Amino acid sequence: MDLKAAATDIARRLQTAGHAAYFAGGCVRDELRGHPPEDYDIATSAKPPEVQKLFPHTQAVGAHFGVILVMEHGHAFEVATFRSDHEYIDGRRPEMVTFSTPEEDAARRDFTINGMFQDPVAGSIIDFVGGRTDLEARILRAIGDPVARFREDKLRLLRAVRFAARFGYEIEAATWEALQAHAADIHAVSAERIREELVKILAHANRLRGFDLLDQSGLLREILPEVESLKGCDQPPQFHPEGDVFVHTRAMLELLPPDAPAAVALSVLFHDIGKPPTFRYHADEDRIRFSGHDRVGAEMTEKLMERLRFSRADTDRVVEAVRQHMVFKDVQNMRTAKLKRFMARDGFQDELELHRVDCLSSHGALDNYDFLQTKAGEFASEPLIPPPLVTGRDLIALGWKPGPHFGPVLEAVQTAQLEGTLTTHEEALVWVRANHPAPR
Repeated sequence: MDLKAAATDIARRLQTAGHAAYFAGGCVRDELRGHPPEDYDIATSAKPPEVQKLFPHTQAVGAHFGVILVMEHGHAFEVATFRSDHEYIDGRRPEMVTFSTPEEDAARRDFTINGMFQDPVAGSIIDFVGGRTDLEARILRAIGDPVARFREDKLRLLRAVRFAARFGYEIEAATWEALQAHAADIHAVSAERIREELVKILAHANRLRGFDLLDQSGLLREILPEVESLKGCDQPPQFHPEGDVFVHTRAMLELLPPDAPAAVALSVLFHDIGKPPTFRYHADEDRIRFSGHDRVGAEMTEKLMERLRFSRADTDRVVEAVRQHMVFKDVQNMRTAKLKRFMARDGFQDELELHRVDCLSSHGALDNYDFLQTKAGEFASEPLIPPPLVTGRDLIALGWKPGPHFGPVLEAVQTAQLEGTLTTHEEALVWVRANHPAPR
């Protein structure tokens, strides 16, 4: 049974038992937009014990809030009792809830497009908040008083940006004014939740719209002050005719392909955050320089991503991209071995995309990018880093005692292998005996 059919079956069984049961929230919105929902939430008049009595496989994931996880037909669904919320004391969740009516349940939700219900059995839409009108008009509007909605759950500040960017909707005037006025309240939200919303914004094809809304709302200043600081940081016009570092960074985001992963978008945002602190104007040259901005930027990126609780793997990947982004200008002068090692690193393809949009958004020259693409074709017939011709065991067999002196010899053999001067195991052993006799 597919996802929707399974969800409909749960609603039907609740209705048969005498309870109201509707699809709720985002799944209704997405159905009306013609996009198959990724999940279905069900709102019902049944209390948690009544839900658990009807379905044999459940988990009380949020019974305090009336939420029961129901596992049926190989799927899991959140079934929540209609409720109204009491005071939000932590800017995220209500202190307590009262089970109530569909009308009151709709009124507590965030935005009108997310406040509709659908009776999947009857096929009707139940809309107490004008969500369908706003959906058709492509408007994102807070339900009721927008200040109150944002005060209740401050993550809604970021969710407003995400929904408006994702759907290409305009944010209604009062909602927008409240968002701008309360942008600083985002600090009440955990770093993990901020990170999740930010990644969703940057991973979407409409990331540029999301970035602009973050900027115009004031949320960018609060969440990523390092990116906000790029504004007004001038660059040498001979290399960056497009403008300051902020303009350059925004232009790079615009050039990313729709399916670019969040890691690449993050690398774009952070690759030049080391420029403001390294800005120097050299009057004798009449030129701006940012010496070491890649190194400084990598250090700043690591601290920033740790602040937002990114995983170690994600942090390392983006930090490496920031650290390496200036190396691309030297690739045509690299020896073959160094070039192969550079291209064989994890994350190289992401870094190559960063380099491409970095060039296109500034001077426009893609000679290094084209060179690397050509080399990738030349190297495609075999692994960039093939199995080693000589190992530590071979050195031991030649009379070496294990130790740190193995490393330089094995690296030298690999370099000769990558350069094509050594091609067989036997050649490599002869070369080692001739050039690196076993230490006594």
